[in-house]
Amino acid sequence: MQMTIRAELENYLKKSGITINQFAEVSGVNSGTISSIINGNRSIAVQQLDRITEGMGLAEGSFYELYVDECFYQSAPNWRRLGPLIFRCAELDKLDCIKQVVGMMMDNLSYAPVLFETAETLFKQDKHTAAAILYGSVAESEKYQHSERLALCQYRLFKIALCEDQEINLKAAVQFESFVNRLDEVDQLDALKDLANLYFSIRKWNKVEGIAKEMKQKATVLYKYRYGENRRKDSFKEPTSPLFAYIAFPNVLYTGSYGARGDYDQAVYYASLYSDMSWVEENSEEAKLLKGKFEVWSIANTYLYQLMKGKIEVLQEYVEYIEHHEDEILPALFKILQAANIHDFDVDDVLLRFEKVISKLKKERNSKTYIRSVTEDRYNRFTIELSLYYLTRKQYSIGIENLLESLETSSIMKDEGCVIRCIGLFDRFRCEASFEALEKYQNLISEVYRRNDEKNGFVILSS
Repeated sequence: MQMTIRAELENYLKKSGITINQFAEVSGVNSGTISSIINGNRSIAVQQLDRITEGMGLAEGSFYELYVDECFYQSAPNWRRLGPLIFRCAELDKLDCIKQVVGMMMDNLSYAPVLFETAETLFKQDKHTAAAILYGSVAESEKYQHSERLALCQYRLFKIALCEDQEINLKAAVQFESFVNRLDEVDQLDALKDLANLYFSIRKWNKVEGIAKEMKQKATVLYKYRYGENRRKDSFKEPTSPLFAYIAFPNVLYTGSYGARGDYDQAVYYASLYSDMSWVEENSEEAKLLKGKFEVWSIANTYLYQLMKGKIEVLQEYVEYIEHHEDEILPALFKILQAANIHDFDVDDVLLRFEKVISKLKKERNSKTYIRSVTEDRYNRFTIELSLYYLTRKQYSIGIENLLESLETSSIMKDEGCVIRCIGLFDRFRCEASFEALEKYQNLISEVYRRNDEKNGFVILSS
């Protein structure tokens, strides 16, 4: 005989020797309700089930698997019961139970809309793993349809998939990219921005420029509809950022892309395109703040790429400028070191000036609560440039220490380009490494091999 929640409750009362009224006082559930549940005359709501479970001294969610069976096999599925169950399972991280519920519900495709809305709520609550189960099921049910809901599911799954592993990120981007044009025209802008940021972080410059071009074209059309002479009076869905940002941001992407490939004149040109934001129609506080950021980026990038061209005379102005703009310090230090290594500048005074900032960044990255972002990618590349700077100035101990730190991070991130560069630099200065450093290097290389064996997509590298 299959066990039921009612039978479990009845057995508990008998073994405990307490009455329904006594249990009602302990659990906070009305005695009449408990009696009706035991007699099979009343279905159990999730909130009541939680109180009964607590009253029996059991762990939260102990009866959820039985509850799922009762919802589907002993009565007709009822969203008033199943919806709250999904949310409670998400709170308790009972993902297998969610999979069971969703799998049964999707036998009836009419549940797809309500499951999608539930996934959206969970996504907004940052319960991403639970939301991904629902998005995946809805997407599977609609995979042969050219629907906006399918595209939104794929967009959410893309964002949920993003992690420290750049191979996983790239696969997620490739899987999602074909769905962008099925999204609402405003959602397309956010999706293109997210894709551009990802491709920028893995330095796929052709992809960055292609997406930047598409984003700018779409945003310009929408901007004319909203703010042009023949503006439409329709009500507009708002993107996550003021609309003008999707016109200006592609120029920031072009600046970084051309700069990374050494075309500094083009980088400076594109930086000039967001120096004057007087054309912007939006006047909210958010828009004013964002306009200011674009102007800051323009000034900083203009200094930066003049420095990259070898104009050391702008260094002092650049340093003084970024000192008052905290968000610009890390990318600026990376480029300052890069310029120093290319043109043999002495920037010891700059490193001393920002010593506390560098120490703070390192401490944050090594903390257990640190979550990887674009900042870590920038800091990792900064560390490589810093190690090269010290090594070429015969400060071998600190140079190799930074190099090994970057090798370890690059291996974890599966950043093949950085791993190769770290190995090349270490081989170049191997004779200056201490015995401890050599031993640590060999351990790190072994870890690179291990990760390669676990995932065939990572290129085998030799020491």
